[in-house]
Amino acid sequence: MTSNVGVGHRGHATRSVRCQSCQSGAQTISWAHSRPKQGHLVWHQRSGPAAVQSSTPVLSSRHSSRWTPAWGPQAYLRRQVCVAASSTTPGVAVLGIGLMGNKIARRLAEEGFAVTAWNRDASKAAPLAEAGIRVAQSVPEALALADVVLLLLADAPAIEATLLQGEAAGQLQGKTIVQMGTIGPNQSRSIAAAVEQAGAQYMEAPVLGSQPEAAKGTLLVMVGAAQDPADTPAWKVLQSLSKKPLYLGAVGSAAAVKLALNQLIASLTVGFSTSLGLLQRNDVDIDKFMGILRDSALYAPTFDKKLQRMLDRDYANPNFPTKHLLKDIRLFTQEATEAKLSTSLLEGLQEVIASTVERGLDNTDYSAVHDGVIDPR
Repeated sequence: MTSNVGVGHRGHATRSVRCQSCQSGAQTISWAHSRPKQGHLVWHQRSGPAAVQSSTPVLSSRHSSRWTPAWGPQAYLRRQVCVAASSTTPGVAVLGIGLMGNKIARRLAEEGFAVTAWNRDASKAAPLAEAGIRVAQSVPEALALADVVLLLLADAPAIEATLLQGEAAGQLQGKTIVQMGTIGPNQSRSIAAAVEQAGAQYMEAPVLGSQPEAAKGTLLVMVGAAQDPADTPAWKVLQSLSKKPLYLGAVGSAAAVKLALNQLIASLTVGFSTSLGLLQRNDVDIDKFMGILRDSALYAPTFDKKLQRMLDRDYANPNFPTKHLLKDIRLFTQEATEAKLSTSLLEGLQEVIASTVERGLDNTDYSAVHDGVIDPR
């Protein structure tokens, strides 16, 4: 990298630089004397508030950028992370910008990755441009900029429609596809076969945790792949989202673990709600009950997390909406049937959660199942 040193506004040192890998130094930039975890950190000075509205990278498409206020209302700095200068930094596409996709894309951008986001409803992805994330208008556009593709889509049919058909399917060659949503183990194996046939690598990496953990990089990430992917570029991406991603085994193993955990979420939540409902009907002191429960082997931290929501019947601002819990318990029931397990309990859970969704609580926090328990219809 070549440079020339000067003095910037209010005595800030500036340095004109040229990245030898991507020749981005065609424009004058000022060096911030710090580096992110990946690549090089540089600043572009612009004038006028209109600059904040720009979502188009000034440099190549392999750069992420962010506008932030500088020393005055008419001056702005643009942070550019030059990932082309670091051969070990993969370009990342995030397909599916829901609650988790949004936080994951932002986290990776903060960690220095060049992130491209795509969502079927483009309005949900648009705000990411302000965080220095390129927003693609199509899946092929997102794939063209990526080495690692993270899937945070609703379900297996959505994955197949988005990635395995049309122009997108022809662009998978040489990429690593990381499936992070909740799907069945058989569905994951089927998608893996299609991805590998297209010349790409596949791994499943569903997570336990929600938006706060995604933002902090403390998700529990479970990985299933044909072989241990610890030495792959995709693993570097996962390490930015989790303190310690865990490789479980072959494709399907992580999907099964994720479904098993989500079945416990449903069982624990509906079970706790049912106990709470009986206590409310009999005017029992809830604080005394909770004191007994907390001191017992029966206690689970999720009980306290959902208690006040259930008592207040306030289910706003969800980290995990009721409709997704219903989708997951239906999927678990399907897998349990194929595995020749009893589904009697699952059918009861499904009935309560479906009743909750049908009364218009589909997009609320899943603690809303309490309404389905205390007011059966």
